[in-house]
Amino acid sequence: MIKSSLALLAAVTTCFCGALAQQKAITIAVVNNPDMIRLKKLSSKFEEQNPDIKLNWVVVEENVLRQRVTTDVSQASGQFDLVYLGLYEAPIFAKRGWLRPIENVPDSYDLEDVFKSIRDGLSYNGKLYALPFNAESSMLMYRKDLFEAKGLTMPDQPTYDDIVKFAGALTDKGKGIYGITLRGKPGWGENMAFVDTLLNTFGATWFDMNWKPTIDTPEWKKAITFYVNLMKKDGPPGASSNGFNENLTLFGGGRAAMWIDATSGAGPLFDKNQSQVSDKVAFAPAPIAVTPNGSHWLWSWALAIPKSAKEPDAALKFAEWATSKEYIQLAAGDGGWATVPPGTRKSTYDNPEYQKAAPFAAVTLKAMQTADPTNPAIKPVPYIGVQFVGIPEFQAIGTEVGQNISAALASKMSVEQALKASQNEAERAMKQGGYVK
Repeated sequence: MIKSSLALLAAVTTCFCGALAQQKAITIAVVNNPDMIRLKKLSSKFEEQNPDIKLNWVVVEENVLRQRVTTDVSQASGQFDLVYLGLYEAPIFAKRGWLRPIENVPDSYDLEDVFKSIRDGLSYNGKLYALPFNAESSMLMYRKDLFEAKGLTMPDQPTYDDIVKFAGALTDKGKGIYGITLRGKPGWGENMAFVDTLLNTFGATWFDMNWKPTIDTPEWKKAITFYVNLMKKDGPPGASSNGFNENLTLFGGGRAAMWIDATSGAGPLFDKNQSQVSDKVAFAPAPIAVTPNGSHWLWSWALAIPKSAKEPDAALKFAEWATSKEYIQLAAGDGGWATVPPGTRKSTYDNPEYQKAAPFAAVTLKAMQTADPTNPAIKPVPYIGVQFVGIPEFQAIGTEVGQNISAALASKMSVEQALKASQNEAERAMKQGGYVK
């Protein structure tokens, strides 16, 4: 009896150890935004359905993510099996051979349900290189209760002159309420994501048709001076340290009357578990100045598989699950329809439950459909991209310029000094890149 029991135990142990040996571990690098935090929580469902796959998560803030992902894929270090990237990186990384194409997606995934503009933005030479988890444009979020209290009315299409007027009327520093909050944390995808749209609508460009940097122009000076003055007068203290997450916390905590940022911020603001103003938020298109061109961006956070991934098949299986219709249903069951990953699928916007729960859905969809990366400026430009320039050099240029503008916001240098330094750095980078002599 003892021998048979020992034999049974040995068999079970061998079987268990064999199962562990067969288990594939994939490491996923993502940003620390609300959508990703929910995905990590709900991914236990995937592991239950796929006991042969174990998920290891690296969740970091946006600037760190971009740096670590770029380093990993460019050096083929194989640290990550799945990485979170966007419309800027996907075609550039794919062209350099750093990503695996997304192939053999099952019919049940319904790739045609994914908005074509997002699929195209994540493709290179007609091949898809990432599956979109969420997608967004930018818009104005504001406190309707504060507007009503002051007798203010938001126009159907606000201008930046309107924003100045509203911010001045709504700032109440004695109560800890600031008229507006905007990104100030440096980074090409942090402060420059918003600042680029401001530059575009003020008539500025990054380069002329000969790829000469145009940062030392009156349009840049007018836009950045406007931004710095507005934030110093009616923005929160320490604004030069605030990115998307920090501003989400400020606005959701009732400390800001207006916020111009990603449409994906609307879902968390409607989540009563995250937001103190869930019943007080209204939405409008992103403001314009001299032109509507480039006044609101187009972006998608997506999951891509590095060429150096150690477990590409398991990584693809998880990416398909995380970006599927089924996951959207799962997220709706967890946090409500208003909090599901937005912007990727037609079926989400056709869903009456989503339309009812997410009053921002129509504004988001219109903003995404009217954002035009091929025509981001009032003047002709040689590049594609609204809140970025679609060339490899922009990652470094945009970050350096973002640091200078953040320094101007923090009064560490003047706007003129920031723009002069930025022009010099951009000229040097474009010469090194062979764009100009």
